[in-house]
Amino acid sequence: MTTQADADLAFRTFFHQMDGLFRVEQMFVCLSDFAKILGYPLVAYGASTYVHNPLRKSGSKLQTMSNYPAAWQEHCLKEGYDRLGPIVAASRSQSLPLRWDEVYADPKTTDRERRIFDDAKNFGLKAGVTVPLRGQGGIFSAMSFVQKEASGPKDFEINYLQFAAWLFHLKIVNTFDCNDERPILTAREKECLSWVAEGKSSWDISGILGISANTINYHIKNAMRKLKTGNRIVAVLRAARFGLIEV
Repeated sequence: MTTQADADLAFRTFFHQMDGLFRVEQMFVCLSDFAKILGYPLVAYGASTYVHNPLRKSGSKLQTMSNYPAAWQEHCLKEGYDRLGPIVAASRSQSLPLRWDEVYADPKTTDRERRIFDDAKNFGLKAGVTVPLRGQGGIFSAMSFVQKEASGPKDFEINYLQFAAWLFHLKIVNTFDCNDERPILTAREKECLSWVAEGKSSWDISGILGISANTINYHIKNAMRKLKTGNRIVAVLRAARFGLIEV
């Protein structure tokens, strides 16, 4: 069983390894190795929208990548399921990671969607979590991490998986521009982002620092503006990339 300390070390290693990778296939292997350490050996990533690349004359479609069992992928093709996993449709309207067991139990989940979950279990996809990935210009992607044994995702695992998914996605769409000017963050902005990196909410951080949640949100929003993003997770990754905080 992976402890939080094991996961922390694995993520640090993954973060630094990704920095030196540029081929998509290599990055996916690196991501898959990290997820496997946390107990999620099956990973799927993909998008249904085109991403503009200024180095090319036309947009290029983000790849769909998966190490799901071939039999399951063939079954999805035969039944008309999405290849990315049972809850890609549900994740389009969400921003936070989605636990498959919670989606299955949700009254809004249809019988057909539950049948997909049931079929997935028969092919060895026992439990999972899907991370919605939204970018500028309406870009939508999703990444699913799946267990072969249904031990159930733990909160700290979901936190690490969310960061890993965003790091991979941002590398893919080239939003980490090394030529960007290094922003200047205040000590409080760095402190707040560091706690976000620990998976803390604004309410949690307000209790830790002894200031209001509204003040915490103010500092985080300022940091996001300086880091040119509207997403907390992306702000943390950008700040870490610039060496402003430790992840």
